[in-house]
Amino acid sequence: MPEASTAPPAPKGPDRSIRVLLVVGDKALANTVDLTLRHGTYLRRVAGNLDEARSAIADWRPHLLVVDIDIESGRAIQLIDDARVSEPIGIIALTRRSDLRGKLDAFARGADDFIGIPFVPDDLVARAHAVIRRTHGSAGELVPRLRIGDLEIDVLNRKVLAGGHELHLTSLEQALLYLLAANAGSVLTREQILDALWGTDFVIESNVVDRHVRALRVKLQNDWHKPRYIETVQGAGYRFVPISDPKDS
Repeated sequence: MPEASTAPPAPKGPDRSIRVLLVVGDKALANTVDLTLRHGTYLRRVAGNLDEARSAIADWRPHLLVVDIDIESGRAIQLIDDARVSEPIGIIALTRRSDLRGKLDAFARGADDFIGIPFVPDDLVARAHAVIRRTHGSAGELVPRLRIGDLEIDVLNRKVLAGGHELHLTSLEQALLYLLAANAGSVLTREQILDALWGTDFVIESNVVDRHVRALRVKLQNDWHKPRYIETVQGAGYRFVPISDPKDS
């Protein structure tokens, strides 16, 4: 058996050359994972199917693979085997399944960690940082705060700065904000939000999405009559519209 080559260590310092490949078929979910990983100094690339993923693994040599193992009827779990063939790579498996067999299979193939969908943003930030550090010795710097328009999201303290006001969010409100902000300009249906935040198998009351959007709007001081951040698209769902910070004009 040929000796496996050694991947270059993840670079130290904020040069943004730690490469993270996201293999996620659902666009809204891919955007959310991508936004969440902006809390690290990473170069990020998204592959929507197995062919794109295999090509990126071979040519781009990512330091971390975040793969939704449910896509393509579950065949995406084979990427864990493929990625491990030539060189060290950190692997985080994402799945909507809750059965033990799926977790054991992912770990047996070489996954370093396993995250259920839906996930809490700060959990993914911490796990990605830890997997990269264990695999490559360095994970670069953590970026605690992200700017989205005039909002500043602080993942460490789970708060948002909006127009000079400091807002403290619950974990669910934080996840809802990341989901909406990651897909800014696009309409997310109530069904998409339910799936992303509660999962397809969770039975809840029909107005739960509207209630949580309303609660988030209250904290953002977002009057639905004159929406500043979250628009209601009648008969469709909700759309996030970031507001520019006057200081950036």
